[in-house]
Amino acid sequence: MIWFVILFCFFYTLLAFKKLNWAILVLIFFLPAYLFRFSLLGIPSTLLEAMILIAFFVWFIKETNFISFLKGEYNVKKYFENKKKRIKYPFGLEIILLIIIAFVSAGVANFFNSALGLWKACFFEPILVFILILNNFKEKKDRDKIIYALALSSFFISLYAILQKFTGWGITNEFWQLKESRRVTSFFLYPNALALYLAPLIMIFLGKFWELIKSFSKTFFKRFDFLKIIFLGTTILLSLLSIYFARSEGAIIALIFGFAFFVFFLGKYWRWTLYFLTCLVLIFLIFSPIQRTWVFDKVCLKDLSGEIRKQQWRETKEVLSENKKTFFLGLGLANYQEKIKPYHQEGIFYNIDKDSLFRTKLLLFNEKYKAKYWQPVETYLYPHNIFLNFWAELGFLGMVLFAWIFFKLLAIGYKLVANKDNQQKYLSLGLASAVIVILTHGLVDVPYFKNDLAIIFWIIVALISLMNLELKNE
Repeated sequence: MIWFVILFCFFYTLLAFKKLNWAILVLIFFLPAYLFRFSLLGIPSTLLEAMILIAFFVWFIKETNFISFLKGEYNVKKYFENKKKRIKYPFGLEIILLIIIAFVSAGVANFFNSALGLWKACFFEPILVFILILNNFKEKKDRDKIIYALALSSFFISLYAILQKFTGWGITNEFWQLKESRRVTSFFLYPNALALYLAPLIMIFLGKFWELIKSFSKTFFKRFDFLKIIFLGTTILLSLLSIYFARSEGAIIALIFGFAFFVFFLGKYWRWTLYFLTCLVLIFLIFSPIQRTWVFDKVCLKDLSGEIRKQQWRETKEVLSENKKTFFLGLGLANYQEKIKPYHQEGIFYNIDKDSLFRTKLLLFNEKYKAKYWQPVETYLYPHNIFLNFWAELGFLGMVLFAWIFFKLLAIGYKLVANKDNQQKYLSLGLASAVIVILTHGLVDVPYFKNDLAIIFWIIVALISLMNLELKNE
């Protein structure tokens, strides 16, 4: 295995020196490569991490003309003159604060390997990708390549997930593999990982898809946009099917909010269509008690999954409010599972309100009754709420910082959508809708603290930033 890694990294380095943009696109296509883990000289790493570090190293050498410097050909004065003309990095202050706060949080966790690993995988390396995109994909045609790299990745991931639905191949969990309870995972380890990956990307693809549809009559014969429309439409459809087959209710609900947001800003007529459909759904729920009860249970988190989430949040609030230190500094990176143990409840009584004899049977210690209503709850890695996730990992300031980044992204996204001179209005809307999906899904899950998800987030930040800079400089 290690020889394969060395050989892959060798050829990837050659590609990066020859065609850096293509190397970055390969990196984006292979985001799930974090699943390929190895150890080199006793240091644990992933194939994705190796690609990020190689690409950034090559860019840094080219950017600073380091090779010319070693040859004695480097003009220091010219470098600093060029540097003065450069534009400040978007989200520059936020990035500096984030790196510092995350490093302090690793210190709160005593700089254990797991804490440093999370700092590296979810903060340091995704920001390196952000820098690479900002510096190498400034033109519109180059930015489109990022969308298609992500779409190609989603296409193959979804294709394999749909194959799993009908064959069960590659599903390691026996319960998920059973035909009657099958949940697809694709190349990932669990169904929600697949849904978390695809859900925000669907909205980005929809934005680009809509942009192509609008310009189709003008560009068909020149740019073969018809093939792009077919490819993106197929990818969106396959991705939606994959999420459905993964049975990720959180992702499905998040996509409903994302689609509603997208349609709301498409225009006046689309907005009225959204109002009309919303009224139809409400009327249907009023006259359909079964569906109304199901929706109510999901929205109010009264089903089993919701009750488990609420129990997690109660425990997280308890540990965070233990003292001022944990309130402000959090629990430390990758330290939640250890810190929550003294507050963790091994299980919950579920669905007891339908049994009026609950208290009597509980007092009699009826084991059969307990087995029916008692639901064991495992100790999770994160609280499964986007605000509590950041609070527990980064402390109160880290949570506030990320809330500010999300707000700023949506504010810039709105400005881009409202700008009549923006030729990529619909892609901007798709990116803003992707942020809505992340936020909505994040209310009940963990849409950031994983290698690929953190990079997807910073790709979204980079693309929104580039479009904003482009409009400012016009």
